[in-house]
Amino acid sequence: MTTLFDTMTGSVTQLINPGQDTFSLYVCGPTVQDRPHLGHGRIVATYDLLRRHLRQQGLQVNLVMNVTDVDDKIITRAAQESTSAEAIASRYEAIWWETMDELGVERPDSTPHATDWVQAMIIKIQLMIDAQAAYVIEDGVYLRIASVPHYGLLTKQAFDQLQPGNRVEVNQAKESPLDFALWKRVDVSELGFDSPWGYGRPGWHTECVTMSIELLGPTFDLHGGGMDLIFPHHENELAQAQVLKTPFARHWAHVGFVEMNGEKMSKSIGNTFDLTEAIRLFGGRAVRLAYLRAYYRSPLEMSESTLNDALASLNRIDNFLDRGPYGRPEAGAVAAFTRAIDNDLDTPTAFSVLFDHVREGNTLYDLRQFDSAADKAATVHAMLDWIGLAPTTERLSIPPEISEAVEARQQAKQNRDYATADALRAVIEAAGFAIFDTKDGTELRKDRRLVIDRPSNEASSPEN
Repeated sequence: MTTLFDTMTGSVTQLINPGQDTFSLYVCGPTVQDRPHLGHGRIVATYDLLRRHLRQQGLQVNLVMNVTDVDDKIITRAAQESTSAEAIASRYEAIWWETMDELGVERPDSTPHATDWVQAMIIKIQLMIDAQAAYVIEDGVYLRIASVPHYGLLTKQAFDQLQPGNRVEVNQAKESPLDFALWKRVDVSELGFDSPWGYGRPGWHTECVTMSIELLGPTFDLHGGGMDLIFPHHENELAQAQVLKTPFARHWAHVGFVEMNGEKMSKSIGNTFDLTEAIRLFGGRAVRLAYLRAYYRSPLEMSESTLNDALASLNRIDNFLDRGPYGRPEAGAVAAFTRAIDNDLDTPTAFSVLFDHVREGNTLYDLRQFDSAADKAATVHAMLDWIGLAPTTERLSIPPEISEAVEARQQAKQNRDYATADALRAVIEAAGFAIFDTKDGTELRKDRRLVIDRPSNEASSPEN
């Protein structure tokens, strides 16, 4: 049975109830004001893995991922580029989904946009005011944290120990520094909406609590995001659900930070690596492998060295799969692989099983035990397919001119014309093939390696 670490309880817990055949999942999505970076990709790839795993176990999974298309950062960028906030949001949302497609991430079942749910947010804000859990001051509407029965459940801190910080506004007019905006008044010249409390925009924390409840119901199975969202975003979503007397998420899960040079990847400190650029250089499957082979809750150092290593590992897998036809998957091995994923997404153990079979399969090919090797290949392919990493291209295809070069090189070697043989090897390798001289002749495999050596500052962009 699938287990996952629940941030609320602080322990690994059973995710699926006996007899449950559907699963509802809400994941906080992008604020579409720039290109996604490697930190964003890890979060989305992790929940894509969980979704695939649950679905292949027979559950019908309903994934909702919101799109924040109204935000101060979007408006600021629009002003800088002398265009509209709508144009900025549309441009970067398109880039987001194109990039996720390249990463092998399946599209969510629903992608609600904040601008389409403003009226629903206004209704919920009014309910919180009516319950005396929110109050109106000059610049907007704020939730009164003191009215929340159990504020701090996710962060495991008492109310009086929490301090304003990440994305928590310090406003002297608020009753408490931790009270957060449900509605922010803005000038009529800015992008905004009419409300009973003046022209303005909804607070960030109100968007997700509204859309998750409206689309998944008052209670749903799992709320997910990155660890940076635990406080204040998810804590403040939970606070609103409590004052609205809504059961909300049964479980909470959070993905570990992506780091560069030992620091959390963040636009605010300028140490991000553009995900679209990483995919262009290394390929979506290599980037996905780099994410998934690491334990999802641990920090993950993502550098060009990390990605080169992931690409070399992918090259090793694919070259093995190219060596011959597939046989029949070994059910016990596939079961061991999926059991590891069942155990709090223990992908390091799962990949250990996978690479054991790659190594064993290559040995069997070298020993010319082709039937057993073919079964290993089928087993590895089944594992890759389970987690969205199976090769999407056709099996190895060798162009006629390369086959001719291989034959010519063989002849040159027999004639001891090693200069010609070396020149032909260079031609073959330039075409993207690796050459292996075995006792049975020359074997070609696709060489998918790519080594990038660029200054680290060229890999950065001003993203969060």
